[in-house]
Amino acid sequence: MSEPESVPPVPEADPEAAAARRRAALRRPLWIAVLLLVLAAGALWVTSTMTWGATRVKPDATGAEVQPALVPMALFCVAAVAAAVALAGWMRRVLGALVVLAAIVVSRVVVAASPPAGAYAVALAGVLLMAAAGLLLLVRGAAMPRLGGGYQTPGAARRNADPERELWNALERGDDPTDRD
Repeated sequence: MSEPESVPPVPEADPEAAAARRRAALRRPLWIAVLLLVLAAGALWVTSTMTWGATRVKPDATGAEVQPALVPMALFCVAAVAAAVALAGWMRRVLGALVVLAAIVVSRVVVAASPPAGAYAVALAGVLLMAAAGLLLLVRGAAMPRLGGGYQTPGAARRNADPERELWNALERGDDPTDRD
């Protein structure tokens, strides 16, 4: 058998398109984490509204009545969405660790309450979604884009050496780029 010939990598024809693809690839995990957190919040909220069975006080108690921690954990997931978008770097990783810890707490709370199978499945789905979002934030959090990261300060904009970009920056500032003083 002969070895397959290695093909040298083809240089990117359009460097701007390659940079746009890299930015989109970095942005994707952030929105995946946000979607996972929103779905986890929904699953935990739905679990809290499901009937879990009879208690000493009420014959058809809901999940929120049996385990009051479910609704605050759903709200925690919603707050984590805002925090994931607003934070950057190591703080986003800390948020990921907190979300993973919260998922562990929710799993213990649900197991301790021993809900019916349907509520248990929805709660387990919420826990798994929370854990997945937390792990994604923990592992990839520092590489994700930060809020307002696409904007430059005026000093940084002046240091830009690309004349094509300089024209666009002038238009964004409201200056007439054709007016040369």
